[in-house]
Amino acid sequence: MSVIFRKTYFKMVPGIIILLLLTGCSAAAFTIGEQQYQSAKAAGVKEQAPVMTHNEAPVDNSQQVSDQKPPQVLEFPGVSRSPDDLPGPIARTSAANIRLDLETIEVEGRLADGTGYVYWTFGGKVPGPFLRVRVGDTVEVYLKNSASSTMMHSVDFHAVTGPGGGAVATQTGPGAETHFTFKALNPGLFVYHCATPMVAHHIANGMYGLILVEPEGGLPAVDREFYVMQGEIYTTEPLNQQGVVTFSQQKLLDEDPEYFVLNGAVGALTTQHPLLAEVGETVRIFYGVGGPNFVSSFHVIGEIFDRVYETASLTAPPLTNVQTTLVPTGGATMVEFTVEVPGRYILVDHSLSRLERGLAGFLLVEGPDAPEIFMGEPTEGSGH
Repeated sequence: MSVIFRKTYFKMVPGIIILLLLTGCSAAAFTIGEQQYQSAKAAGVKEQAPVMTHNEAPVDNSQQVSDQKPPQVLEFPGVSRSPDDLPGPIARTSAANIRLDLETIEVEGRLADGTGYVYWTFGGKVPGPFLRVRVGDTVEVYLKNSASSTMMHSVDFHAVTGPGGGAVATQTGPGAETHFTFKALNPGLFVYHCATPMVAHHIANGMYGLILVEPEGGLPAVDREFYVMQGEIYTTEPLNQQGVVTFSQQKLLDEDPEYFVLNGAVGALTTQHPLLAEVGETVRIFYGVGGPNFVSSFHVIGEIFDRVYETASLTAPPLTNVQTTLVPTGGATMVEFTVEVPGRYILVDHSLSRLERGLAGFLLVEGPDAPEIFMGEPTEGSGH
């Protein structure tokens, strides 16, 4: 390019841009300018402040900003079952005929603050109701599917000896009811869940619970019993997206959950329904994993399990003095310990990245200090 041409070209550029604007090509000119800005930004060129003339004054937006209302957090009804919502020990000493009624309900509820999700449930809560029978009982199960449901549902009890754990007899359409009978042959703490295809989808949406088959003679007496279950939720939208989020089949198949939860939702056992106990009391936690995909490393930060009934075998001698116990997907455990120091104890899966996706619970213990066991001043930043 000759010197004369270069001078002529640069003199013409402002006129060309004006001509483009006048002829309706402003969008193209803006695109060229945006590309130049991004290129300069990538090259590290600092953006220059706009030149202000004597006739211009800075605009005060402080009043405008202060008048703006903060965004409203959406509220959704709670679907998380309280950990103390379970029947007490069975007093009778002989077998009996028992009827259990379950209803499957699809309901929109709170997944996290400002986030809703359509859960599929047993009884409108996650987990489903804690069921308690005695070894040797004859149990009649009646399953009703709400007329408002959009899906067929069923139930598979891991405590049942028989095809499908009862699922073959309980594929139940909306508005219908089915039933079957089983004999509780084996004592233990067992998971139950929906077993309608795709089974993992029904479980991930909240369709799981625990049934306790008490051994002859029952369980040792304790001061408090709690019911806790771990699960995963697979959403199309990212973690903490506000509004109603939707199920992602692809993430389920990839085993890539957005949320790990206790009792169905983020905050269910922290801000909503923490576990409560007094110093000196013995605590029993029935802990199950609905899944559908991830094993749990159950741990209570600041406590040691006095007794662990590994994989919920209630007739084998318990393990003692255990820090963390593995709970398989579709399995359970029963742990017991005495609380001796007041404070907040955090229930976690010790695969601790899951804490950042919502999996935590609080055990709040009140009572007198025990300086002979623990003494120290709280410091900031621990998160405990």
